Amino acid sequence: MILARVTGTVVSSQKAAKMEGVKLLLLEKIDPVNMKGKNDFVVAMDAVGAGIDEIVFYVSGSSARLADATKNLPTDATVVAIVDVIEQNGIYTYQKK
Repeated sequence: MILARVTGTVVSSQKAAKMEGVKLLLLEKIDPVNMKGKNDFVVAMDAVGAGIDEIVFYVSGSSARLADATKNLPTDATVVAIVDVIEQNGIYTYQKK
């Protein structure tokens, strides 16, 4: 799983029929220590109802098609969790508002 921040949404009016109704999110990978973006972006299908500025876990590759919301869909990245807290060595680097 990879940590990222939801930075936006992606809208596509022409897509594979199986993708109809699936929300696409623009994610920026983050450094979990300083919470800064890595300027490395990916578009992922949303399986959990994530929103802008939330920190999420996403999976890629064949794992992206294992979530209930993305079974048999043509995806290479899927958001599978919304992060509540990141703690490292007893220090909280992130807490959801």
